[in-house]
Amino acid sequence: MATTPQPGRREAGRRSVLKAAMGLTAGAVGVGSGALGAVPAAAASAAGVKPRLQQGTALVQGAGDSASAQGLGCGDLGIPYFREHDGSWGYVFGDSWNTQQQVDSGYLGSPVMLNQASFDSSGATPISFTWAMPTSGRAAQLFDYRHRTNNGYGYEVSRIPNDCIEFGGRTYIQYTSVAVWGTDQDPLPAGYDGSLMSGVAYSDDYGVTWNDYAYHWPGDTQGTDESLYGMWSFAGIDPDGWLYIFSKRWNGSHKNTADGGAIQLFRIQPGDFRAGNFGAQQNWAYVNGAWTWTTSAPPSVILSGNNTGEFSVKRIGDTYCMSYFDVVLGAICTRTAPRPDAVWSVPVPRITALTVPNLYGGYIHPGSASATSLTLIVSQWTASNYRVLQFDGINP
Repeated sequence: MATTPQPGRREAGRRSVLKAAMGLTAGAVGVGSGALGAVPAAAASAAGVKPRLQQGTALVQGAGDSASAQGLGCGDLGIPYFREHDGSWGYVFGDSWNTQQQVDSGYLGSPVMLNQASFDSSGATPISFTWAMPTSGRAAQLFDYRHRTNNGYGYEVSRIPNDCIEFGGRTYIQYTSVAVWGTDQDPLPAGYDGSLMSGVAYSDDYGVTWNDYAYHWPGDTQGTDESLYGMWSFAGIDPDGWLYIFSKRWNGSHKNTADGGAIQLFRIQPGDFRAGNFGAQQNWAYVNGAWTWTTSAPPSVILSGNNTGEFSVKRIGDTYCMSYFDVVLGAICTRTAPRPDAVWSVPVPRITALTVPNLYGGYIHPGSASATSLTLIVSQWTASNYRVLQFDGINP
């Protein structure tokens, strides 16, 4: 068994994978000219020029940026969600530091949340964080647990968020508890995902305090390697009343060789989800030669291909949009479908390591302008630090 690195050391493995992937993306489609930034809206307006969409604007780890003003110096993921109770927006980060350089004394933990009063879906102005959770003051870890120890479930390094949603006055974060990160020095064994378990935490005060549902989905060190319940994405509550959820194997280290890009789909009534009655889910499964919604069979794999890392599915308008990090191509790919259980379009690389070296993540902003003009939040590893970038106008 590989030894477990410190949270701040895990990116050695991610860096090597991404560097290797850069050499495989020569034919991939890139976004932008490689210059990370955008023409300020005021300057563009004064010059009579249409404001340029954000094409890699750094939201974290910049001089005097809004994240640092809230106590977050560097961090990754930045998963966006709509805070329906007041119309604001939340952004959930993974391992984070209060300095712009990763140092042990500055480690905040994971997950961490910053909020925004109002989001400009036009892309004319970049995302700016206006307050932090859980205290509305300085950013701090949301969940009450300790790192690099046994919190009652087995040894865990960190709990990494995969998605967040708010409905009915309650906020939910689905996360993966990591037992072992893959690194250059200690790579994951072939076919091993390194997870302890996955779970869902909830908050009834919109992010101030959090509780964990009693049920957890076991990971490798609890006896279930390659669980397809490792990483979730909340696609949202459809007009038909169901909450649709996509899930896949844990591959946050980007070094799970058995990931295979497999994704499954299930749905559940929002009331059952709130009650923690997860056994009430219906599964999209291939049974007796046909696809059907059922409770008598587990979900079937609906998509597969290259190993994938972080992924995101959101209903934008009447279209379901998906984005994910293709580990093999070193690219953020997108695809669409008219319904969660319909046929998905062919994946297309939209942002690649040719224009954004060492990229990963790629979360769809639920406030995107339209299904043909998405805002994506992309992570980047840079010289032992994390940051997130904003891309607008992505047509999947």
